[in-house]
Amino acid sequence: MLTLIQNAEIYAPEYLGKKDLLIVDNKIGFIDDRIDLQGDFFREHVEVIDAEGHLIVPGFIDSHVHIIGGGGEGSYKTRTPELMLTDATLSGITTVIGVIGTDGTTRTMTSLIAKARGLEEEGITCFVQTGSYQVPVKTLTGKIEDDIILVDKVIGAGEIAISDHRSSQPTVEEMAKIASAARLGGLLSGKSGIVNVHVGDSPDCLNLLEEVVETTDIPIKQFYPTHINRNGKLFEAGITYAKKGGYVDFTTSTIPKFLEEGEVKCSSGLKRMLDAGVPIEQISFTSDGQASLPEFDANGELKGLKLGKVSSLFKEVRDAVLDEGIPLETAIQVVTSTPAHILKLKQKGRIKKGNDADIVILDKDSLIINTVFAKGTLMVKDKVAVVKGTFE
Repeated sequence: MLTLIQNAEIYAPEYLGKKDLLIVDNKIGFIDDRIDLQGDFFREHVEVIDAEGHLIVPGFIDSHVHIIGGGGEGSYKTRTPELMLTDATLSGITTVIGVIGTDGTTRTMTSLIAKARGLEEEGITCFVQTGSYQVPVKTLTGKIEDDIILVDKVIGAGEIAISDHRSSQPTVEEMAKIASAARLGGLLSGKSGIVNVHVGDSPDCLNLLEEVVETTDIPIKQFYPTHINRNGKLFEAGITYAKKGGYVDFTTSTIPKFLEEGEVKCSSGLKRMLDAGVPIEQISFTSDGQASLPEFDANGELKGLKLGKVSSLFKEVRDAVLDEGIPLETAIQVVTSTPAHILKLKQKGRIKKGNDADIVILDKDSLIINTVFAKGTLMVKDKVAVVKGTFE
């Protein structure tokens, strides 16, 4: 398969200017000022897309998605549904990282890996983290490092919950052992071995992770804490944590009530962190897609819940550009090159010769998603899904 995209301005994520891009099978084959394919063979076998007035950016990476559903805080009927293929592709997402969450009993590692393989068969890239909120970590093989080393789809551990009434209240020693096992698994397999950490509403914020780093040999970048924009106090703690060298991840799925109660909107939060001197290479956005968004009262009793959407991921990047004035080549990194670096996904997150042909074409003025390629296959054209999931 050969596809030639002409006349688009490319953000790789750095701005490359107006270029032509040739997709060869599932890879980016060539990028040049002008690519001329002449002759009957090329006219017959090359699909040409004139992308004048459009921008090309890397396919988005959403590294925290409940692909088999999540939730359940309101009993069995509130278990949320699985991710569908077009939920991702219509949102420009070509790579997802699946996690379990609160429910480590009815949501299992076998189901998580099976769903990841299903999404890959349908056309996008999918990996998973081993475990759930609970400590001891509920793995596939019985050991964190074994899961990471022996199972191709497992790239780290998580989401382990801290500072939350739903967590297992892990100790410093327990978190250090989890991080050590994940780190060893990553080193021996060439994977990230990252520990994805759910951070709740507790005033303790990131204290547990900071204590692990201060009292052991575990480096701060071994942890990947998410929901940093959950409230103002945690957000400020996140700035301090990031200035010590740590990664911080914002959650884009939200509801108006959460924002009214102090949750920091991702687009404005990105500007605040950048203004505070946090490098863009340490900041990412994830959607928490298919998670429940539960609201609890002061006694920890459930008051209501909504569903997280992967479509929120790029919306917040777009708002960061259009509303906060952050350059596109900076803002787009939080869903492309930064998560690719953190997760050691070397073929992802950049428009580069030889990388996977995960490409999103945006309307230049509105920054609306127009066309999406995943591993060289056209998934969305003119804002319509042309490939659908098996049961869509």
